[in-house]
Amino acid sequence: MANTAQARKRARQAEATRMRNASLKSALRTAVKKVKKAIATGDKAAAAKTMLESQSVMDKIADKKIAHKNMVSRTKSRLSSAIKALA
Repeated sequence: MANTAQARKRARQAEATRMRNASLKSALRTAVKKVKKAIATGDKAAAAKTMLESQSVMDKIADKKIAHKNMVSRTKSRLSSAIKALA
């Protein structure tokens, strides 16, 4: 347990940061799920539109270093390949 005022403040800040990061990670997973759901419907135009919206969310989270940039890049690549594969 934190004994000094400084340690108590750092504990509060760490908890706030943890909650913020958890929320952003959840937003990332939700964005990916939206694109996967759009791909599953088979509508290429709708999937591409959803992908475009989700890409900005993914990039913002990668820029904040909440998720690794390579993981986000790999995810975007795989989703766009799946969209291109739609007939």
